[in-house]
Amino acid sequence: MDITNPPLDTLENITFDEIKVGDSAVLSRTVRREDIQLFAAVSGDVNPSHLDDLYARDIPGGEVTAHGMLSGAMISALLGNQFPGPGTVYVSQNLNFHATVHIGDTLTVKLQCVEKIPAAKQVRIACLVSNQDDRLIVDGEAVVAAPLNRIRRARAPLPEITVTDRQRRYEALIALSEGLPAVRMAVAHPCDAESLKGALQAMHEGLIVPVLVGPGNRIRKVAEELGEDLTGVEMIEAAFSVESAEKAVTLAREGKVDALMKGSLHTDELMSQVVDKTHGIRTARRISHVFLADVPRYPRPLLITDAAINIQPELADMVDIVQNAIDLAHAINIPNPRVALLSAVETVNPKIPSTLIAAALCKMADRGQIRGGILDGPLAFDNAVSPFAARTKGIVSEVAGNADLLVVPDLESGNMLAKQLEYLAGGLLTGVVLGARVPIVLTSRADRADARSASCAVVKRLVAHRLAAATL
Repeated sequence: MDITNPPLDTLENITFDEIKVGDSAVLSRTVRREDIQLFAAVSGDVNPSHLDDLYARDIPGGEVTAHGMLSGAMISALLGNQFPGPGTVYVSQNLNFHATVHIGDTLTVKLQCVEKIPAAKQVRIACLVSNQDDRLIVDGEAVVAAPLNRIRRARAPLPEITVTDRQRRYEALIALSEGLPAVRMAVAHPCDAESLKGALQAMHEGLIVPVLVGPGNRIRKVAEELGEDLTGVEMIEAAFSVESAEKAVTLAREGKVDALMKGSLHTDELMSQVVDKTHGIRTARRISHVFLADVPRYPRPLLITDAAINIQPELADMVDIVQNAIDLAHAINIPNPRVALLSAVETVNPKIPSTLIAAALCKMADRGQIRGGILDGPLAFDNAVSPFAARTKGIVSEVAGNADLLVVPDLESGNMLAKQLEYLAGGLLTGVVLGARVPIVLTSRADRADARSASCAVVKRLVAHRLAAATL
C-alpha cells in the first residue's frame, strides 16, 4: 500500500491488521517564513538563527533556518493523519538531523513500515525527510501503537491564522529607499519621546539628516531620557510650538531643507504656516495627505487619500488629491496604480454626491486631466479590495478587488478607515503631505517611532524620484 494523495476533507486510518511490512506514505510541503514564525510561537524556541535575518547573515548558510523539529512535526502529522492515521498513539521516536532547512525548501516525508509487533499491536516505521534536491535532511524511526478499529472522520477545520510581522513590514518600507542619499529634514518641535525617537531612529538608519527646531533644553532633556546623544545634530532654537513651525517652514522656503516632519505640536500649528500665503510653501497644487498602509491581510501596499488635510473636498480639489497620490505611487515603484474612488455604493446616484464626483473623475482621467493611473468608481470599499465581492456584484474592472490607491470622499471617512486598518487590522501606516514645495511627514501624535521613521523612508524615496524627474 502506498499513500500519496489522501482525500483533503476526510481523515481515514489503516488498522493494525491492514498494515503490511513495506507499506508507505508520503507528504510534501514547502516551508514558508510564516511556518517558522508560528512554530517559534507555539514551541517558545526563539533562537535567533530561526527568526533574525541580521543575525543569520553571520552563521553558515547566511540565512535563517527552520527549527529541526519542524521536520519532526511533519513526520508526526503524517503518522496522525494518514499512516496509520486517526487513533495512532506515539510510543517512541528517534531522529538524526543531517542538513538545515531554509525558507522555500520543499520537504518530502516518507514513512515505511519495517516491522509489526503483534503482541503489542505496535508498528515500527522508518522515517525519512529529504528536500527538493533529494538531499537527506532527517532520518530515524518511530514506534506507534496502531489503531485497531476503522476510523473515518471529517477533517477538523482549523482557525484562520494571520502572522502579523510588524518588524518585517517595517524593514520592507525602510528598504524602499535603500542606497539613496539621506534627506535633510527640519523636525518641528520634537518635544516628546516618540517624535524625537522617530527622528533620531530615521537618522541612525541613514534616512534623514535632521534639523531639530524647538526649545533646546526640552529637546535635550527628552534625548537624555531616551539615552540619546545629540552631539553633531543641528538644532535651531524656538521657544514655542508656533515659532518652531514657522522656523521649520522658513528653512523649507529658503531651500535649506528638502522635507519637513511634524513633531509633538498640533497639525494645525504646522499646516497653518505651510499654507500661509505670504510666508508659506504652497504651490499651484492643492495640498493633500496620503497614508501608505501595509496591512497583513492585503497582498500589496495600500495608499489612502485624503484622511488628514481636506475636510470636504469638491471636484476641483479631488483632481489634485488624486494626482498627488498617483505621483507618490510612481515614486514607490507602482508605475500604473489602480485607483478606487470610494463611496457607499458602486452605482452613480444623484442623491450621493461622492458617486457623481467619482464618475466625473473617471471621465477626466479618460480625457487626460488626471494622468498616470487607472481610475474606477464609484466603488464601495468591499468592491475595491475584495475580488470575491467584486465578482459577486458583477463588477468587471481592472481596479475592483485589486486597488492600489483608495480615494475617500471626505476626511472623516478616510481618517476612520485608516485608523481602523491600523488599530483593528494591525496595519503599519506612514503618512506624507504632498502638494507643497517639499514633502511633509505628518503622523499622529499617538504614532510610534517606527511609523515616523518609515514615513521618512517614503519621503526619502519621493525626494530622490523628484530629483531624477527634474534632471530628465
